[in-house]
Amino acid sequence: MSKGRILQISAVSTTVDKQLRPLIEASIEDGYEVHIACADDGNVESLGSEGFIVHKIHFDRKISLKSNLRSIKELRKLMKFYNYDIVHVHTPVASILGRVAAKLSGIKNIIYTAHGYYFHDGMSKREYTFYYQIEKQFAKFATDYLLLQSKEDYELSVEKRFKNKSKIMHLSNGIDIHEKFNPEKINQENIKTIKDELGIKEPDFVFSFVGRFVREKGIYELVEAFNKLNETNQNVKLLLIGGLLESERDQEISQAMNKWEANENIIFTGVRSDIPELQSVSDVFILPSYREGLPRSIIEAMAMKKPVIATNIRGCREEVIDSETGFLVEKQNVNDLYQKMLTLFENEEMCKAFGEEARRIVENEYDEQKVLDKQLRLFNSILL
Repeated sequence: MSKGRILQISAVSTTVDKQLRPLIEASIEDGYEVHIACADDGNVESLGSEGFIVHKIHFDRKISLKSNLRSIKELRKLMKFYNYDIVHVHTPVASILGRVAAKLSGIKNIIYTAHGYYFHDGMSKREYTFYYQIEKQFAKFATDYLLLQSKEDYELSVEKRFKNKSKIMHLSNGIDIHEKFNPEKINQENIKTIKDELGIKEPDFVFSFVGRFVREKGIYELVEAFNKLNETNQNVKLLLIGGLLESERDQEISQAMNKWEANENIIFTGVRSDIPELQSVSDVFILPSYREGLPRSIIEAMAMKKPVIATNIRGCREEVIDSETGFLVEKQNVNDLYQKMLTLFENEEMCKAFGEEARRIVENEYDEQKVLDKQLRLFNSILL
């Protein structure tokens, strides 16, 4: 007999596969029956073949009244049929629609994990206030337990009384630092194969980026800064790991990518599952985003003993200690980014020292098992 029935809600199946999988697997192992509700962006069939219980729900990743009402209707039908003990929601739009459906369905325990509040410093005052109030009111009236990955989000939620402090938890973020993201466990033959595949030679200094190829990830500034460095240093490479959804591809990004591909030192890897190995062949990781929650990609790089250059924004500045594990740069500042890239390129010992300190911090603060244990303790305290 299961401890209880949990519904995990996310906008798309990729988020389930890449981010929520450890929690779902740990919950099942702990004795819970776990269902998943998400839109299919290519992973639902494979998740189902592994034995996960997945319900396809229509989700738009934007506010659209007709579409959003359809999502709520589908979720209510699902919740009424299975009578879940806990509904746990993730991602901005899906978390709102999921909580509306859960309240209308009489679900007693609604948990929201904010992977990063949607409002951020780069917004206009009017826009910031609008999204701030949405987050606050939904936390107050449609959420029983509020979990925050970012410490800044947690402190703001407590200070501004989004809920009673006893119902707010700083969750942090975590990865598998023992087996998967562990430099000591990397197969060196795989590293040699990847270098040959990507055309990386022994003298090359490699910068890497992991993420969606969209402007808000700072990829335009990154390429511009790299090209500036590349003008006087031919033995530098830039790995662009990832891609973008077809719905995000427009003429601007298509033209930009065509131009970037003309530089043989910029390497497009596509979406990859061998991130630990790709980080191993890198010397420095860069994430120049305009906004983030608490990015896993930085933690992954730090776990692999890599210095990180990231923007001085919420989430990134929580993970990167300036001048100790890497550098923080100002958002959209190409010259600042270039100077920090040049500094690390010219200082091998600094890179090594930053990387060692980064690994030490990850071991103390971003161990996935500790993050999972916090959530399982919460589930158990609610239902047992």
